Amino acid sequence: MERNHHEDQCNEIEALDSIYCGELEVVETEPHKFRLPIATTEYDPEVETEGLSCKLLFTYTQKYPDTAPLVEIEEPSNFHDGYEEELLEHIHKTIEENIGIEMIFSLVSSAQEWLNVKYDELKNEAETAKEEAKRKVDEEEMKKFEGTRVTVESFMSWKLKFETDMGITERKEKVAAESRKLTGRELFLSDNTLNESDLKFLMDAGESIESVRIDESLFQNIDDLDLDDSDSNDEDYVPE
Repeated sequence: MERNHHEDQCNEIEALDSIYCGELEVVETEPHKFRLPIATTEYDPEVETEGLSCKLLFTYTQKYPDTAPLVEIEEPSNFHDGYEEELLEHIHKTIEENIGIEMIFSLVSSAQEWLNVKYDELKNEAETAKEEAKRKVDEEEMKKFEGTRVTVESFMSWKLKFETDMGITERKEKVAAESRKLTGRELFLSDNTLNESDLKFLMDAGESIESVRIDESLFQNIDDLDLDDSDSNDEDYVPE
């Protein structure tokens, strides 16, 4: 007995209308053309910023279900480039597996599953991108605390420049010069009172300064003299 394709198609339309509770929208009856919406649970038609959604438009061929129905995708929402082609390819594979039996419910269910899987992948990619962005921000923040790696050479170079710029080197040299112990010769030459006392003595004796001969050999070893005494170790000591 030859199969009545038209009767099979009408029976399927009736069953689909019951299954999808009024979501089935019949566009034409000869041949039957109708659409059904599919969407992920996150999709909100009023906002349309989350989830994926589209409508599947089916057209029965004359000998459906022994031949494949025509399938189109309408009103895709939040689809990325290539999603429509991927979904159609997925639906056509399901058609090949169901040739000879009423398949619209299977096609819609398969398309819905593809939509859910694809959106899960999108969420994972978004989460990975978010974590990667956070990791980069954290790395940049850490670099602020790392600074430049310090070596002995770089530290000594920095220390020398810092002390020079701040005048520390100059002050150190001045303090060192002031605190350095004078030699006997330097002490003699720096103490003007010694010169004045000798000159005064000569003048009191009636001698002229020009007539005084100085034996320089007496001062050749003056650096070897030990001019230190217990009082010179006192920081408040002042030579008399």
